[in-house]
Amino acid sequence: MLSILRNAFLGLTIRNTGYSDVLQNQLKVFSAGLKTYDIPPDYSDVVLPEKPKLKLLNKVPNFKKARKEMKRLRDIQGPAKGATAFSRGQYAIVALGGGYLHWGHLEMMRLTINRRMDPRTTFARWRINAPYKPITRKGLGQRMGGGKGAIDHYVTPVKCGRLIVEVGGRIELGEVEGVLSEVAKKLPFPAKVVSRESLEAMKQEHAEREANNQNPWTFKQIVQSNMLGLRKVVSPRDLHNHGRYTGKFFNPDRV
Repeated sequence: MLSILRNAFLGLTIRNTGYSDVLQNQLKVFSAGLKTYDIPPDYSDVVLPEKPKLKLLNKVPNFKKARKEMKRLRDIQGPAKGATAFSRGQYAIVALGGGYLHWGHLEMMRLTINRRMDPRTTFARWRINAPYKPITRKGLGQRMGGGKGAIDHYVTPVKCGRLIVEVGGRIELGEVEGVLSEVAKKLPFPAKVVSRESLEAMKQEHAEREANNQNPWTFKQIVQSNMLGLRKVVSPRDLHNHGRYTGKFFNPDRV
C-alpha cells in the first residue's frame, strides 16, 4: 500500500512540476527515518531497599576466642549447596570454580560497584559471608616444629556455582555488565556475569546434555563398573560427583 501511494504521489508531482529527482531524494530520506524501537521493560514491581549499596564486611570475625582450624579443603571442593539461585536481583557474578576470598577481594568488589552504580535506580547485595575461616602462618626463618602457627588472616571459602554479588533495580544488563565483568576478572577463581535467564539456560543445557548423551562410556558408568580396578585409585568425592570436579576445579565438558 505504501509503494502504491508513493508511486501515485511521484506521478502527480512529475506531471505538475517536473522536479522528479528532488522529490525522490526527499522521499528516500523520509522512508529511511522510520524506525521501530523495542518496548522498554516494565520496572513497576521493582522496590529498592533503604540501603542499596554493598555494606562493609568485617575483616576479623567477632569471636570470643579465636580458634585454629585445619585446612579442610572440602570447603572449596565440589558444587555449592547454597546461594545458587537468585533472591532479589536480576544480575550476578557466579563462581565457576572453588577458592578463598580475602578481605581485600571483598573490599575491591564493594568499592568498585558502589562507586560506579546509581543508588537511585540500582541496588547490590552480598550473597557470601564475611571472612570467618582462619588461615595460620609462621614467620620467615623459623625452624620446623614448634606447633601450629599463629592466625594470620581470615578468608571466605567459595564453591563452584555460588553467587557472589547480586545487582538489581531499574536497569538492564548492558548498564552493569562492564562493571561486573571487571570485578569477575580480579577474583582468585574463574567467574562469570549471569542474569536470571542465562543462569537458568546454563542449568538446562547441562541437564539436556546429560539426558541426551549418546556415549555409553561415561565417567559414572566406567567407575561404577570398576573397569580396570579404578575404584582403588578414585576418591569417594570423585565417585560422588561423577568426575565433574577435580579438586577446586570444575570440568564443564564432562557429563
